This record gives sequence, structure tokens and C-alpha cells, in this order.
Amino acid sequence: MVQPRYSDALGHSLSDKRIDILRGIGRTGSISQAARDAAVSYKAAWQAIDTLSNLAGVALVERAVGGAGGGGARLTAQGSELLALADELEAARRQVHARRAGAGSAAGSAAALGHALAGLFGLALRTSMRNQLPARVLSLEGSGHIVRVALAVGEGRMAARITRESAQLLGLAPDMPVIALCKATAVRVIRDGAGAPASQGNWLAGSVSRVARGDSGDEVSMSLAPGLQLVGFAEGASGLRTRQRVTAAVDESAVVVALGA
Repeated sequence: MVQPRYSDALGHSLSDKRIDILRGIGRTGSISQAARDAAVSYKAAWQAIDTLSNLAGVALVERAVGGAGGGGARLTAQGSELLALADELEAARRQVHARRAGAGSAAGSAAALGHALAGLFGLALRTSMRNQLPARVLSLEGSGHIVRVALAVGEGRMAARITRESAQLLGLAPDMPVIALCKATAVRVIRDGAGAPASQGNWLAGSVSRVARGDSGDEVSMSLAPGLQLVGFAEGASGLRTRQRVTAAVDESAVVVALGA
């Protein structure tokens, strides 16, 4: 018997719409209605179901054939159990928010609280991506299948290109605190003046904080702002030194957007 991996399915965030869609299917018996209730496309709803099922390792939704409506969908026993766990986690999350909000002036504004919680989420996120940067959504652009998400990262700017369905499921909106993630191997570090930045892509300025020499390339840790580090790679024998000014190039499609608590 396959043991469901509920912790994996709930391991990122309850604030996106995937759990809402699962809950809607349980309430209405319809994937299309659950999609409408969550204000996402039918395609995005199926993406949510597939993602949660993959993470859980078991089927969470099954087709319901026949009936007055000609069929629909229903939750499996594992889908219902996952929802029960999600409700417990959501109740615990609300308690944490309430305690922090009760600190009032000592804790700062609601926006500051959101950024702090997003940062805490980054500490708990298990991923091979070494770069996990607290960010804030500035805007969402695009009219086709791809959405360009502009982000404020410290004093700089980044952008991520994601599918429209992913943007819908995350419920992305301006001023929302998020985490920008990218692999160190996707970051190319160059000495300032060594190459003119292209008009597209992410170009982040900073200074070298550490360099580890290697035959396949020099691993460079660079400071973007106080307390904000980015790890990438320069060409082997780059000659880069601590405190030297550098620029990091990151393709927009290599940036992943994640939600906080």
C-alpha cells in the first residue's frame, strides 16, 4: 500500500489556491465549478490537482461517472484526509498571525509582517536552490500564456517568467511578499565593465563577499544589499577578489516565485 506524502503536498504554502481548488471539488463535485470559485481557469485547476497528487504520491481526485449531471469529480479518501490536515494547519497559521498582529506597534505594519513571515517560510523551504531571496511583487505583465512578474529584491529589481496558470494559482498581485528562488548554476557573475548588460534578463549589481576557486568555474558569493546574498559562478581563474564590484546575470525563466505563510 502506498503511504501518502501529505507533508510534501502541504510543504509549501496554504496561501496559494491549490488547496482551495481541492476544497471546491469536495464541496461542489465539479472541477469546473471549483475553478470558477477560485477565479482560475479550468486548465489551472487541473494543474493544481496534478501537482498536489504528484506531491502526495496518491490520487486525490477521481472522476464520478453518471448521475443527473452526467458525472463530475469527487475527492478520494486521501483527498479528504489531506483537506482535514490543511484545515488544521490553517487554524494554526491564523493563531500565529493573531499573536504577531497583537504586538501592534512593536511588530510594525501589516506589510512588514507579511515580509517577515515570507522570510520565515524561506528558512523552512527544502530545495536544492541555494538562492532564496525575500521579494515583493511590483507588477504582472503579459497577455498570452506567459506572465512576467516584476519583483523588488532589496534595493534591486528582478523578474520571473511563469505560466499564467501558475500566477493564477499563487494569486499573485502587486505588493505581495514572495520568495524569489534560482539555482546558483543559473547565475553568471561577471566583473563590472567586462560585458554590457543586455536589454532583457536580470542584471543585479553587487560586490564579492567570497570566492571559491574551481576547475569548472569560480563559485562567487556576492552581496546585493546588507544581509542579502546571491551565489553564482564566474569563469575559471576569474581573478575576482573580495569587495570587487560585479554583476550577476540571471535569465528570467530561471527564477521561481514561491509564496510565504
